[in-house]
Amino acid sequence: MKLSQFNFDLPQELIAQYPRAERDEARLMVMNRKTGKITHHLFKEIIDFFNEGDVMVFNDTRVFPAKLYGNKERTNARIEVFLLRELNAENKLWDVLVEPARKIRIGNKLYFGEDESLVAEVIDNTTSRGRTLRFLYDGPHDEFKRQLYALGMTPLPEHITREPEEIDVEAFQTVYATKEGAVVAPGAGLHYSRLLMKRLELKGIEIGFMTIHSGLGTFREIDVEDLSKHRIDSEEVIIDEQLVGTVNHAKDNDKQVLAVGTSVLRGMVAGESMGGHLKEFIGWNNKFIAPPYDFTVPTALVTNFHLPLSTMLMMEAAFGGYDNVMRAYNEAIAEKYNFGTYGDSLLII
Repeated sequence: MKLSQFNFDLPQELIAQYPRAERDEARLMVMNRKTGKITHHLFKEIIDFFNEGDVMVFNDTRVFPAKLYGNKERTNARIEVFLLRELNAENKLWDVLVEPARKIRIGNKLYFGEDESLVAEVIDNTTSRGRTLRFLYDGPHDEFKRQLYALGMTPLPEHITREPEEIDVEAFQTVYATKEGAVVAPGAGLHYSRLLMKRLELKGIEIGFMTIHSGLGTFREIDVEDLSKHRIDSEEVIIDEQLVGTVNHAKDNDKQVLAVGTSVLRGMVAGESMGGHLKEFIGWNNKFIAPPYDFTVPTALVTNFHLPLSTMLMMEAAFGGYDNVMRAYNEAIAEKYNFGTYGDSLLII
Protein backbone atom coordinates (compact mmCIF):
# COMPACT_ATOMS: atom_id res chain seq x y z
CA MET A 1 0.00 0.00 0.00
CA LYS A 2 0.95 3.66 -0.29
CA LEU A 3 1.67 6.12 2.49
CA SER A 4 -0.88 8.60 1.13
CA GLN A 5 -3.67 6.06 1.67
CA PHE A 6 -3.28 6.63 5.41
CA ASN A 7 -3.62 10.39 5.31
CA PHE A 8 -6.79 12.11 6.51
CA ASP A 9 -7.87 15.48 7.84
CA LEU A 10 -7.77 15.43 11.63
CA PRO A 11 -8.96 18.57 13.45
CA GLN A 12 -6.30 19.62 15.96
CA GLU A 13 -8.88 19.98 18.71
CA LEU A 14 -9.50 16.21 18.57
CA ILE A 15 -5.89 15.40 19.59
CA ALA A 16 -6.13 14.82 23.35
CA GLN A 17 -3.70 16.95 25.34
CA TYR A 18 -4.64 15.64 28.79
CA PRO A 19 -5.73 12.27 30.20
CA ARG A 20 -9.27 11.67 31.38
CA ALA A 21 -9.90 11.94 35.11
CA GLU A 22 -10.97 8.26 35.14
CA ARG A 23 -8.98 5.91 32.91
CA ASP A 24 -11.85 3.60 32.00
CA GLU A 25 -14.31 6.42 31.25
CA ALA A 26 -12.74 7.01 27.83
CA ARG A 27 -14.96 6.33 24.84
CA LEU A 28 -14.75 2.97 23.07
CA MET A 29 -15.82 2.34 19.51
CA VAL A 30 -16.40 -1.35 18.75
CA MET A 31 -16.11 -2.62 15.17
CA ASN A 32 -16.87 -6.08 13.90
CA ARG A 33 -14.16 -6.80 11.35
CA LYS A 34 -16.31 -9.27 9.40
CA THR A 35 -19.40 -7.11 9.00
CA GLY A 36 -17.95 -3.64 9.57
CA LYS A 37 -20.74 -2.86 12.05
CA ILE A 38 -19.88 -0.11 14.53
CA THR A 39 -21.27 0.55 18.01
CA HIS A 40 -20.35 3.11 20.67
CA HIS A 41 -19.53 2.47 24.33
CA LEU A 42 -17.39 3.49 27.30
CA PHE A 43 -14.05 1.76 27.70
CA LYS A 44 -15.08 -0.01 30.91
CA GLU A 45 -17.72 -1.84 28.87
CA ILE A 46 -14.98 -3.74 27.02
CA ILE A 47 -15.57 -6.51 29.56
CA ASP A 48 -18.98 -7.17 27.97
CA PHE A 49 -17.32 -8.41 24.77
CA PHE A 50 -15.26 -11.15 26.41
CA ASN A 51 -16.12 -14.30 28.36
CA GLU A 52 -14.56 -16.69 30.81
CA GLY A 53 -11.46 -18.32 29.35
CA ASP A 54 -10.77 -15.52 26.88
CA VAL A 55 -7.31 -13.93 27.16
CA MET A 56 -6.24 -10.30 27.21
CA VAL A 57 -2.52 -9.82 26.55
CA PHE A 58 -0.88 -6.66 27.92
CA ASN A 59 2.51 -5.01 27.50
CA ASP A 60 3.96 -4.65 31.02
CA THR A 61 6.75 -2.26 30.04
CA ARG A 62 7.32 0.69 32.33
CA VAL A 63 8.10 4.14 30.94
CA PHE A 64 11.05 5.91 32.51
CA PRO A 65 11.44 9.74 32.77
CA ALA A 66 13.44 10.06 29.59
CA LYS A 67 13.26 13.78 28.82
CA LEU A 68 15.66 16.20 30.53
CA TYR A 69 17.41 19.49 29.93
CA GLY A 70 21.10 20.27 30.29
CA ASN A 71 23.39 23.22 29.74
CA LYS A 72 26.32 23.12 27.35
CA GLU A 73 29.74 23.97 28.75
CA ARG A 74 31.05 27.51 28.15
CA THR A 75 28.05 28.77 26.12
CA ASN A 76 25.45 27.59 28.70
CA ALA A 77 23.06 26.84 25.78
CA ARG A 78 19.97 24.91 26.87
CA ILE A 79 19.96 21.44 25.32
CA GLU A 80 17.06 18.98 25.34
CA VAL A 81 18.23 15.40 25.87
CA PHE A 82 15.93 12.46 25.24
CA LEU A 83 17.24 9.23 26.75
CA LEU A 84 16.59 6.28 24.45
CA ARG A 85 18.38 3.34 26.07
CA GLU A 86 21.27 2.52 28.34
CA LEU A 87 24.07 1.00 26.26
CA ASN A 88 26.50 0.08 29.02
CA ALA A 89 25.71 0.22 32.73
CA GLU A 90 29.31 -0.06 33.93
CA ASN A 91 30.51 2.87 31.84
CA LYS A 92 27.20 4.76 32.11
CA LEU A 93 26.82 5.05 28.33
CA TRP A 94 23.45 6.15 26.93
CA ASP A 95 22.00 6.40 23.44
CA VAL A 96 20.19 9.77 23.28
CA LEU A 97 18.61 12.34 20.99
CA VAL A 98 19.60 15.98 21.41
CA GLU A 99 17.97 19.25 20.31
CA PRO A 100 19.28 21.47 18.86
CA ALA A 101 21.64 18.85 17.46
CA ARG A 102 23.74 21.37 15.51
CA LYS A 103 25.11 22.79 18.77
CA ILE A 104 26.48 19.51 20.09
CA ARG A 105 29.80 17.98 18.99
CA ILE A 106 31.94 15.09 20.17
CA GLY A 107 33.86 16.14 23.25
CA ASN A 108 31.26 18.66 24.47
CA LYS A 109 30.15 18.41 28.09
CA LEU A 110 26.58 18.87 29.31
CA TYR A 111 25.64 19.81 32.87
CA PHE A 112 22.35 18.74 34.44
CA GLY A 113 20.48 19.91 37.53
CA GLU A 114 20.29 23.30 39.20
CA ASP A 115 23.62 22.65 40.88
CA GLU A 116 25.04 21.07 37.68
CA SER A 117 26.03 18.05 39.77
CA LEU A 118 25.50 15.54 36.95
CA VAL A 119 27.84 15.83 33.97
CA ALA A 120 27.87 13.98 30.64
CA GLU A 121 30.39 13.96 27.82
CA VAL A 122 29.48 13.46 24.15
CA ILE A 123 31.58 10.58 22.83
CA ASP A 124 29.90 9.67 19.53
CA ASN A 125 27.54 10.93 16.84
CA THR A 126 25.10 8.20 15.81
CA THR A 127 22.58 10.07 13.60
CA SER A 128 21.80 13.66 12.68
CA ARG A 129 20.06 14.04 16.06
CA GLY A 130 21.50 11.07 17.92
CA ARG A 131 24.49 11.05 20.23
CA THR A 132 26.16 8.71 22.71
CA LEU A 133 26.68 10.25 26.14
CA ARG A 134 29.00 9.04 28.88
CA PHE A 135 27.84 10.22 32.27
CA LEU A 136 30.71 11.12 34.57
CA TYR A 137 29.58 9.72 37.90
CA ASP A 138 31.75 7.85 40.38
CA GLY A 139 29.05 6.48 42.68
CA PRO A 140 27.10 3.19 42.52
CA HIS A 141 24.97 2.56 39.43
CA ASP A 142 21.67 2.51 41.35
CA GLU A 143 22.51 5.87 42.91
CA PHE A 144 23.37 7.26 39.48
CA LYS A 145 20.07 6.06 37.99
CA ARG A 146 18.08 7.60 40.83
CA GLN A 147 19.77 10.95 40.32
CA LEU A 148 19.37 10.78 36.54
CA TYR A 149 15.67 9.90 36.73
CA ALA A 150 15.05 12.58 39.37
CA LEU A 151 16.13 15.13 36.76
CA GLY A 152 13.98 13.60 34.01
CA MET A 153 10.42 14.31 32.92
CA THR A 154 7.68 12.16 31.42
CA PRO A 155 8.49 11.64 27.70
CA LEU A 156 5.20 12.77 26.17
CA PRO A 157 4.92 12.23 22.39
CA GLU A 158 5.16 15.26 20.11
CA HIS A 159 1.43 15.33 19.37
CA ILE A 160 0.96 16.42 22.99
CA THR A 161 2.23 19.94 22.51
CA ARG A 162 2.47 21.05 26.16
CA GLU A 163 5.33 20.41 28.59
CA PRO A 164 5.01 17.40 30.93
CA GLU A 165 3.14 18.10 34.18
CA GLU A 166 2.75 16.33 37.51
CA ILE A 167 -0.43 14.60 36.30
CA ASP A 168 1.56 12.77 33.60
CA VAL A 169 3.83 10.96 36.05
CA GLU A 170 0.99 8.56 36.87
CA ALA A 171 -1.30 9.00 33.86
CA PHE A 172 1.41 8.13 31.29
CA GLN A 173 1.96 4.76 32.97
CA THR A 174 -0.27 1.70 32.87
CA VAL A 175 -1.51 0.43 36.23
CA TYR A 176 0.26 -2.90 35.59
CA ALA A 177 3.63 -1.52 34.42
CA THR A 178 6.56 -3.38 36.01
CA LYS A 179 9.44 -3.80 33.51
CA GLU A 180 11.33 -0.54 33.04
CA GLY A 181 12.61 0.25 29.58
CA ALA A 182 10.13 2.13 27.34
CA VAL A 183 10.01 5.76 26.27
CA VAL A 184 6.58 5.29 24.68
CA ALA A 185 3.57 4.30 26.78
CA PRO A 186 1.30 1.52 25.44
CA GLY A 187 -1.65 3.84 24.82
CA ALA A 188 -4.49 1.31 24.78
CA GLY A 189 -3.34 -0.02 28.15
CA LEU A 190 -3.67 3.42 29.74
CA HIS A 191 -7.47 2.95 29.79
CA TYR A 192 -7.38 -0.07 32.09
CA SER A 193 -8.06 0.93 35.70
CA ARG A 194 -7.30 -1.24 38.71
CA LEU A 195 -11.05 -1.73 39.18
CA LEU A 196 -11.48 -2.89 35.58
CA MET A 197 -8.56 -5.31 35.93
CA LYS A 198 -10.23 -6.78 39.01
CA ARG A 199 -13.56 -7.09 37.21
CA LEU A 200 -11.84 -8.98 34.38
CA GLU A 201 -10.32 -11.37 36.89
CA LEU A 202 -13.68 -11.98 38.61
CA LYS A 203 -15.32 -12.76 35.25
CA GLY A 204 -12.69 -15.42 34.57
CA ILE A 205 -10.96 -13.55 31.75
CA GLU A 206 -7.30 -14.58 31.65
CA ILE A 207 -4.65 -11.88 31.93
CA GLY A 208 -1.28 -12.34 30.24
CA PHE A 209 1.79 -10.14 29.89
CA MET A 210 4.57 -9.75 27.38
CA THR A 211 7.26 -7.07 27.49
CA ILE A 212 7.90 -4.73 24.57
CA HIS A 213 10.15 -1.77 25.27
CA SER A 214 8.81 0.61 22.64
CA GLY A 215 11.03 3.39 21.39
CA LEU A 216 10.58 6.56 19.37
CA GLY A 217 10.61 4.55 16.15
CA THR A 218 6.90 4.05 16.82
CA PHE A 219 6.37 7.73 15.99
CA ARG A 220 9.14 8.21 13.44
CA GLU A 221 7.99 9.96 10.29
CA ILE A 222 7.71 7.75 7.21
CA ASP A 223 9.55 9.29 4.26
CA VAL A 224 8.67 6.82 1.47
CA GLU A 225 5.41 6.54 -0.46
CA ASP A 226 5.89 2.83 -1.14
CA LEU A 227 5.39 1.24 2.29
CA SER A 228 7.26 -1.91 1.29
CA LYS A 229 10.42 0.20 1.45
CA HIS A 230 9.84 1.49 5.01
CA ARG A 231 12.02 0.19 7.84
CA ILE A 232 11.32 0.61 11.54
CA ASP A 233 13.54 0.59 14.60
CA SER A 234 13.95 -2.68 16.47
CA GLU A 235 12.09 -3.20 19.74
CA GLU A 236 13.06 -5.56 22.51
CA VAL A 237 10.39 -8.27 22.94
CA ILE A 238 10.09 -10.84 25.75
CA ILE A 239 7.47 -13.60 25.54
CA ASP A 240 7.81 -16.09 28.38
CA GLU A 241 6.65 -19.64 28.94
CA GLN A 242 3.71 -18.62 31.13
CA LEU A 243 2.18 -16.38 28.46
CA VAL A 244 2.73 -19.03 25.80
CA GLY A 245 0.83 -21.57 27.87
CA THR A 246 -2.04 -19.16 28.57
CA VAL A 247 -2.47 -18.07 24.96
CA ASN A 248 -2.10 -21.54 23.43
CA HIS A 249 -4.62 -23.03 25.86
CA ALA A 250 -7.11 -20.37 24.78
CA LYS A 251 -6.40 -20.98 21.10
CA ASP A 252 -6.89 -24.74 21.54
CA ASN A 253 -10.28 -24.08 23.12
CA ASP A 254 -11.51 -21.55 20.54
CA LYS A 255 -11.33 -18.64 22.96
CA GLN A 256 -10.65 -15.02 22.13
CA VAL A 257 -7.10 -13.65 22.33
CA LEU A 258 -7.06 -9.85 22.61
CA ALA A 259 -3.94 -7.85 21.80
CA VAL A 260 -4.03 -4.77 24.02
CA GLY A 261 -2.34 -2.23 21.77
CA THR A 262 -0.34 -2.34 18.57
CA SER A 263 2.89 -3.03 20.49
CA VAL A 264 1.40 -6.35 21.66
CA LEU A 265 0.07 -7.02 18.16
CA ARG A 266 3.58 -6.67 16.72
CA GLY A 267 5.01 -8.68 19.60
CA MET A 268 2.65 -11.55 18.83
CA VAL A 269 3.89 -11.53 15.24
CA ALA A 270 7.45 -11.98 16.57
CA GLY A 271 6.25 -15.03 18.53
CA GLU A 272 4.03 -16.62 15.87
CA SER A 273 4.28 -20.40 15.67
CA MET A 274 2.60 -23.17 13.70
CA GLY A 275 -1.16 -23.59 13.86
CA GLY A 276 -1.88 -20.13 15.21
CA HIS A 277 0.06 -20.77 18.40
CA LEU A 278 2.51 -18.56 20.26
CA LYS A 279 6.11 -19.51 21.08
CA GLU A 280 8.64 -18.18 23.56
CA PHE A 281 10.70 -15.29 22.23
CA ILE A 282 13.45 -13.12 23.65
CA GLY A 283 15.09 -10.77 21.20
CA TRP A 284 14.60 -7.81 18.92
CA ASN A 285 11.77 -7.32 16.47
CA ASN A 286 11.73 -4.86 13.55
CA LYS A 287 8.73 -6.26 11.70
CA PHE A 288 6.82 -3.49 9.92
CA ILE A 289 3.17 -4.41 9.41
CA ALA A 290 0.82 -2.83 6.89
CA PRO A 291 -2.11 -4.26 4.91
CA PRO A 292 -2.44 -6.95 3.79
CA TYR A 293 -1.29 -9.17 6.65
CA ASP A 294 -2.67 -12.46 7.97
CA PHE A 295 -2.48 -12.53 11.78
CA THR A 296 -2.61 -16.04 13.23
CA VAL A 297 -2.45 -15.52 17.02
CA PRO A 298 -4.73 -12.61 18.03
CA THR A 299 -8.47 -12.71 17.38
CA ALA A 300 -9.17 -9.16 18.60
CA LEU A 301 -7.33 -5.86 18.97
CA VAL A 302 -7.96 -2.78 21.10
CA THR A 303 -5.93 0.31 20.32
CA ASN A 304 -6.25 4.08 20.39
CA PHE A 305 -7.24 6.29 17.50
CA HIS A 306 -3.93 7.22 15.93
CA LEU A 307 -2.71 10.19 13.94
CA PRO A 308 -2.55 10.31 10.11
CA LEU A 309 0.36 8.50 8.42
CA SER A 310 1.30 6.61 11.59
CA THR A 311 2.62 3.04 11.70
CA MET A 312 0.06 2.24 14.43
CA LEU A 313 -2.80 3.14 12.08
CA MET A 314 -1.28 0.88 9.44
CA MET A 315 -1.18 -2.07 11.86
CA GLU A 316 -4.75 -1.34 12.87
CA ALA A 317 -5.80 -1.40 9.22
CA ALA A 318 -3.87 -4.62 8.62
CA PHE A 319 -5.84 -6.28 11.42
CA GLY A 320 -9.31 -4.83 10.87
CA GLY A 321 -9.21 -4.32 7.11
CA TYR A 322 -8.26 -1.05 5.44
CA ASP A 323 -11.75 -0.03 4.33
CA ASN A 324 -13.33 -0.92 7.66
CA VAL A 325 -10.76 0.96 9.71
CA MET A 326 -10.76 4.10 7.59
CA ARG A 327 -14.56 4.15 7.73
CA ALA A 328 -14.34 3.82 11.51
CA TYR A 329 -11.90 6.75 11.60
CA ASN A 330 -14.26 8.90 9.56
CA GLU A 331 -17.04 8.11 12.04
CA ALA A 332 -14.72 8.82 14.97
CA ILE A 333 -14.03 12.30 13.59
CA ALA A 334 -17.72 12.93 12.96
CA GLU A 335 -18.54 11.78 16.52
CA LYS A 336 -15.65 13.83 17.97
CA TYR A 337 -13.66 10.99 19.46
CA ASN A 338 -10.29 11.99 20.91
CA PHE A 339 -7.11 10.86 19.14
CA GLY A 340 -3.57 10.12 20.29
CA THR A 341 -1.98 8.59 23.38
CA TYR A 342 -4.48 10.18 25.76
CA GLY A 343 -7.36 9.68 23.31
CA ASP A 344 -10.20 7.20 22.94
CA SER A 345 -10.08 3.59 21.74
CA LEU A 346 -11.22 1.25 18.98
CA LEU A 347 -11.95 -2.42 19.69
CA ILE A 348 -11.77 -4.59 16.58
CA ILE A 349 -13.37 -7.94 17.20
